[in-house]
Amino acid sequence: MIWVAALVLAIWLGLVATGFWTCREADDNAPFAAPDVWPEVVAVVPARNEADVITRSIGSLLAQDYAGSFRVVLVDDNSEDGTGDLARALGSDRLTVLRGAPLAAGWTGKLWAVHQGIIEAGSPRYLWLTDADIEHAPDTLTRLVGIAHGGNRRLVSFMALLSCRTWAEKWLVPAFIWFFMMLYPFNWINRPKSPIAGAAGGCVLVEREALAAAGGIGAMRGALIDDCTLGALIKKQGPIWLGLTRRSVSIRPYHDWREIGMMIARSAYAQLRYNPLMLVGTVLGLALMFGAPLWLALSGHGSVQVMGLIALGLMLGSYQPILAFYGRAPMRALALPLVALFYVSCTIYSAWAYYRGKGGMWKGRAQALDVSGNVSGV
Repeated sequence: MIWVAALVLAIWLGLVATGFWTCREADDNAPFAAPDVWPEVVAVVPARNEADVITRSIGSLLAQDYAGSFRVVLVDDNSEDGTGDLARALGSDRLTVLRGAPLAAGWTGKLWAVHQGIIEAGSPRYLWLTDADIEHAPDTLTRLVGIAHGGNRRLVSFMALLSCRTWAEKWLVPAFIWFFMMLYPFNWINRPKSPIAGAAGGCVLVEREALAAAGGIGAMRGALIDDCTLGALIKKQGPIWLGLTRRSVSIRPYHDWREIGMMIARSAYAQLRYNPLMLVGTVLGLALMFGAPLWLALSGHGSVQVMGLIALGLMLGSYQPILAFYGRAPMRALALPLVALFYVSCTIYSAWAYYRGKGGMWKGRAQALDVSGNVSGV
């Protein structure tokens, strides 16, 4: 048992040493420099059946207080709820509403819509890729461009503040961001020489020429985890930056644990490259990381118990900054082993859905790669 305790402690010492959990990488802390001439930006927004949120999200884009040329392209991805008409009703000459073409083979729905929007955008300096369920503060675009200019960055991405009001959200949403930061440490992503790359799809400013040099959206047409795939492509072209924000806010609530579970399951198995061995390894690894510290602390003796208590303290302590960022009580960290069990269950369900031909289900489409390596696009 002492070897298990030593391994668990080593894992948590290593994780804490990465600094992934500190929440220091945030938009207000990033180097900012105002350009002499603010460059042209076009926002591209894919939308499919977003009638409940589209007026707020597009309205927040049209309200941007930006000194340069700025316009918005909304791609209505064959919505059946009047999404496009609601956007047109905003009556802005800075808004183009484009009715999307039928889904092309080999593409996920979102990326196919983004591809069409980028063509419509023309040749601006930057493309602002954002989702239809994100509401932005008026100075968001100014901050994005200033951070890009301040570090000569090819991509700048804000991790939108997720809804955290319902019972399920309060317990599960902070962990979603925390696990994301563990997989994609923001501080490592922001180091130009680090191989780690990532982005948050709800709010991404990308240099158009860098995207073109990386092969365009077509280079990642079948990606389910499209934001991190984009980050990896663009980092080959130059520095990128990812951080937390309160300027960009998700306005789509998750009413219960099932909705959050489906959001997680959509891409969990894709993260494991649809590899059953990686799935088994992930389940065992998470059990060791989150179950063993508590077990060792409660049932161990002597040095085993001490190492278990230290590992448990590191685990609970590293969760505190994200709880604070979301305004949650520190004691909620005590539920972390159970929360981790929920995420493991979602990952297993994601694999099960994939083998049933329902992987990557979103907006009525199963978009995961099938066993032959093609996007199902149901």
